[in-house]
Amino acid sequence: LVNIDFNARTLKKQLTSLKLIRIGTSGALQPEVALDSFIASEIGLGFDNLLHFYSGIETITINDFNKEFISHTQWNPSNSRPYAVEGDSGLLNLFSSNEVLKGITTTHVGFYGPQGRILRLPVQDPHLNEKIASFRYHNLKITNLEMETAALYGMSKLLGHQALSLNAILANRALGTFSKNPQKTIDQLIVHTLETIA
Repeated sequence: LVNIDFNARTLKKQLTSLKLIRIGTSGALQPEVALDSFIASEIGLGFDNLLHFYSGIETITINDFNKEFISHTQWNPSNSRPYAVEGDSGLLNLFSSNEVLKGITTTHVGFYGPQGRILRLPVQDPHLNEKIASFRYHNLKITNLEMETAALYGMSKLLGHQALSLNAILANRALGTFSKNPQKTIDQLIVHTLETIA
């Protein structure tokens, strides 16, 4: 919207590139990722269908990653085809520190079945989270899951913006543990982000 002239209802001639930072909650998929830690997403791996509606997706996704992941997890072809997109390297470097881990983040399409939670309905693949956690790409692990990062990365690249996702780890899905003070962790990530960009 920043690049649309609302009065003329046309694209602006001079386009603006934004720096977009997501600050959000997340669950760890690896047992060694500590509760209340922060992760900057090097790569967002999307399980949604959003980017498949736009042209150019093949120019911004990591196609060998996509193929290897689909093969490793024996991905159900009835589900949306996963897509991997890198975060902005400049923003990632800005937030590189001892306080912020780097990782690969999966973006799920729902809180329950898509994240492997079973309430009343069985899931199609009860071992999917284990398969995701055991996947390796150039020795990188998938560290955490949430619901926005991959779409943010993909749309930002297609529209000429720079994006980074910062994740507050409030649960460790591998261990079944949860933060005792989630609001404090979120507040600390917000303050850390503001101090870094200031």
